[in-house]
Amino acid sequence: MSIESEIRRIQVEVEGYARAYGLDFFETIFEILEFDELNEVAAYGGFPTRYPHWRFGMEYNQLTKGYAYGLQKIYEMVINNDPCYAYLLKCNHLVDQKIVIAHVYGHCDFFKNNAWFSKTDRKMMDNMANHGTRIRKFCEQVGQETVEDFIDYCLTLDNLIDPHAPFIRRATAEDRFSPQGGVTKLKAKRYMERYINPADKIREERQRHMQAAARKSKFPSESQRDVLQFLLNCAPLQRWQQEVLSIIREEAYYFTPQAQTKIMNEGWASYWHSTIMTQQILRDSEVVDYADHHSGTLGTRPGQINPYKIGIELFRDIEDRWNKGRFGKEWEDCDDLYEKQTWDKHLGLGREKIFEVRQVYNDVTFIDTFMTPEFMETQKLFVYKYNPRTGQNEIASRDTEQVKQSILFSLTNFGQPYIYVYDGNFQNRGELLLEHRWTGLELQMNHAADTLKSLLALWQRPVHIATYLGGKRVLLSYNGKELKTTEIDAERKEKKEEEKAEQKS
Repeated sequence: MSIESEIRRIQVEVEGYARAYGLDFFETIFEILEFDELNEVAAYGGFPTRYPHWRFGMEYNQLTKGYAYGLQKIYEMVINNDPCYAYLLKCNHLVDQKIVIAHVYGHCDFFKNNAWFSKTDRKMMDNMANHGTRIRKFCEQVGQETVEDFIDYCLTLDNLIDPHAPFIRRATAEDRFSPQGGVTKLKAKRYMERYINPADKIREERQRHMQAAARKSKFPSESQRDVLQFLLNCAPLQRWQQEVLSIIREEAYYFTPQAQTKIMNEGWASYWHSTIMTQQILRDSEVVDYADHHSGTLGTRPGQINPYKIGIELFRDIEDRWNKGRFGKEWEDCDDLYEKQTWDKHLGLGREKIFEVRQVYNDVTFIDTFMTPEFMETQKLFVYKYNPRTGQNEIASRDTEQVKQSILFSLTNFGQPYIYVYDGNFQNRGELLLEHRWTGLELQMNHAADTLKSLLALWQRPVHIATYLGGKRVLLSYNGKELKTTEIDAERKEKKEEEKAEQKS
């Protein structure tokens, strides 16, 4: 039997077990690739075709060297799509192929059923190819170097989106006004309404009121978190630039749920590959190899979060707690240590509970809701701090609440600062002002400088960001020549003194 036929047989068997356990997924297409082919696909983020850009070549070069030197090896790759696509490395042993296929079905179930993926594009495989075609057309029209430079600017800004935007219905200009929109309508019986208050006249007057209100309102009227959307609407971009920025933004939103659910997604897939392997298809001769590869996947180091390890252990803990009834007011109110250690109500609700969790949570809510002090102690989760004297990460705190907050802080907004568009006409000079919402995380100056330079390339006017440095409120400004830092309070004081001097003169 050929390797392809054997893998196909394994796929059919594993799919049957996965569905029997209650997993629900789109059709899954497996492709078997050589290591260089898999590296090519991985360099494109799992897609066979992307737009032309130097970073994909750089990524391929790194992956190829990592494989050649034995530093890394890609075991599986699966794409959120309908149908799902998964890639297998041809030279893997059959036990590895079994693990990967079972793992893939866990991912596919998560993609289809987790709420945070419900708004993603399920035809992204085709759309990525379409994006590539459109950008190649622009390269022919204006030059590849010009397009790639512009893509560089866009990629510097691709994290300045609103991860929750797909779930929010934003008020349109029409929504912000009453049905009359400030228009005075004469009283009339229903059958005379269209004669007394003609629809076209009402529409024209409502439009005038809306335009007048827009002139008086702030620009934008409220701080806007989706910076890329604001730039698409308001920046002086050429048509091809708008299309490229729109593509980068669309792809950024596609990948966002994967970043929001990394721990859950990998934990869920690991839970099911472990369950299917140990309970169904693992042969006696494969036990040692399976244990070696599985433990390697779950291995962790002090000060680092392994999403596979934390995810699978937390799902197992939830299943155990709900099977034994270790939740609710009665459990929380119990202060007898021995009774808690032996607590078992035999409820058997664990499997049902983890399917529910898989459906509605993301990493932040998953950790916040289900990571208990007992779990953290069992998993030896501590707060680590780098000691320059020893050159190692050492335990800085064992307090469970501090440990939990440290993990949540690293996950919230992907550990990145919150940036909003505050004013598109700063100081009435057409300049762009961004606002850094303070959460205790200072901006990294090299990243801030790159961001401002990219913003200026798109906005084509000086750009600013209000932030905190060293506990002081400052304004970082870039005018195309230099990056300037100004204390905001000092600037206001200087402006007031100038105004007083003018009044005296």
